[in-house]
Amino acid sequence: MADPGASVELQDGRLVFDGALLRPALASLWPRLAKSGAISAIDLTRVPRIDSAGIALLGWLADQHPQAAITGMPTGYEELRIAYRLDDHLRFER
Repeated sequence: MADPGASVELQDGRLVFDGALLRPALASLWPRLAKSGAISAIDLTRVPRIDSAGIALLGWLADQHPQAAITGMPTGYEELRIAYRLDDHLRFER
């Protein structure tokens, strides 16, 4: 069964993702995220899986919004975070 496309909504200053954050679904999200304005949280609770393209997108968001808390941990998230040596805020460990 194919993964449904990913989507994102801005809800009360929170970016709420829904669906798997996998490479084929992400190209359409980048333009919208670039115009998201200030956010307080990145909500991944409705994201079942993530790949390296998804981690790249989240890392970029975390860099753009360092105050934003990240909630939720999709399958693959922790393994990719460790593999890329990212801290809990998706910044490169020093």
